[in-house]
Amino acid sequence: MNEELYIKIVDAIAEDGYIVIQNALDEKLVRALEGMAKDEVAFKKAGISAASDLHLDASKRRDKISWLDEDASVMSEYLAFANSLKELLNRELYLGLSYYEAHFARYEEGDFYEKHLDAFRGSKNRVVTTVLYLNEEWNERDGGELIIYNEEDEKVKKVIPNAGTLVVFLSEKFPHEVLPSKMKRHSIAGWFRIDR
Repeated sequence: MNEELYIKIVDAIAEDGYIVIQNALDEKLVRALEGMAKDEVAFKKAGISAASDLHLDASKRRDKISWLDEDASVMSEYLAFANSLKELLNRELYLGLSYYEAHFARYEEGDFYEKHLDAFRGSKNRVVTTVLYLNEEWNERDGGELIIYNEEDEKVKKVIPNAGTLVVFLSEKFPHEVLPSKMKRHSIAGWFRIDR
């Protein structure tokens, strides 16, 4: 992977706390991941968890997920990218990240995810969030945009979920939501974690 990409991400996290990069990863890898994301069998409804009490709540989120695992192929290539980024984040920003976890997320027509934080303030489990979009030829009328807010609840970025767009942000600093999608939408959501 491109060393410049890693440095660009680390610099932006240090300065602004977030970054959005279009065409971040190799197009061939993104297409292969999109092919895997379209697997209709492996997905299950996503839950909401404040601790260990995972539960389903369709009034808050309606996406379906499938966790990534090492597969000696496409998923492993993406996870290798994430692990290299983790090493640089730790070396340059002293974050003490222990591991990365990620899942494919699929939004059907009408699916959404209301505004939330990926880490509860002070919990220090999820530290840095990543989202990679896998949707070819997506445009604004298709909905499903990611809206990122700052800690004052002001909108700072609207992201159209185009294939190859990578979003990285500090998990406890940026509330965000996914607007209702008007067609099937695929992404990979991931988190660099510290578990103590």
